[in-house]
Amino acid sequence: MLPTAEEILERAHVVALPMAVRFRGITTREALLIDGPAGWGEFAPFTEYGPKESAAWLRAGIEAAFEGLPEATGTVEVNGTVPAVPAEQVEAVLARYPQGVSTFKIKVAEPGQSLADDTARLSRVHALRPDARLRVDANRAWSVDEACAAIAAFARIAELEYVEQPCGSVEELAEVRRRVRTPIAADESIRRASDPYRVAELAAADVAVCKVAPLGGVRPLARISRELGLDITVASALDTAVGMDAGLVAAKLTGSRAAGLATQNLFVEDVAEPRPLVDGRLTVRRTTPDPERLHGLRAAPERETWWFQRVRACLPYIRG
Repeated sequence: MLPTAEEILERAHVVALPMAVRFRGITTREALLIDGPAGWGEFAPFTEYGPKESAAWLRAGIEAAFEGLPEATGTVEVNGTVPAVPAEQVEAVLARYPQGVSTFKIKVAEPGQSLADDTARLSRVHALRPDARLRVDANRAWSVDEACAAIAAFARIAELEYVEQPCGSVEELAEVRRRVRTPIAADESIRRASDPYRVAELAAADVAVCKVAPLGGVRPLARISRELGLDITVASALDTAVGMDAGLVAAKLTGSRAAGLATQNLFVEDVAEPRPLVDGRLTVRRTTPDPERLHGLRAAPERETWWFQRVRACLPYIRG
């Protein structure tokens, strides 16, 4: 049985977390956290998403808060993330990650930047961490020809583990994959539970980058990973410490490649102390937010109202 809107909202806390680095075009990350009977859950679809697309994110929050996450223990290897900063700022970003982190995802194709900016950033990461495995993420920015040209330029700098979402459509991903030797990963092409199967059907990717919230929870993600026949990388949707719980469980259960979950250091402050990153790994455990942090990071009343309305708008799509 799904909880009612009132049952969710009476347990809800809306927070606004300041970002240490501009990420996905935002400087403040808002989230609605649910103090449920089975633990804390998170509902934090990006603000541009409508109710239908956001409903899966609410379903994932309900799973964590009212049903409980599947059992998982141990640690998960994670990657570091390098936002689309100028090359001269790369060293400061890498300094946030201990030497045990051996995989880095580098953001490229930022609006207003050039391929030269991207290659300079990649070159700097490779120079500072020459033994690290490197991935790049283009967030659907390129045409097929642009993607192939960029991948060729990157290959002259370093061998990449994969290039994530170089183009917008699944068909374009499939064409790029036919034309290059570097492995291709699908991310934005996997937003709904049916999407991964389309990617697999068209042989459009070597790796599926899966995020718990857009797929509706840990259990749906784990089921999809069993059925796909693709390598999996579990990643964060810029989750708070609460949302990270579900990502780590999903990564452990699916045998994820180095997971994109070491994102707490992108926040100036989070609702709980950052998990210790030891030898490039994070421990799987449930988070209880610090009450003082919840209070200090509370969103403005009008934003709380906006998020409450969003929960109400999403629930009919889950029930449907």
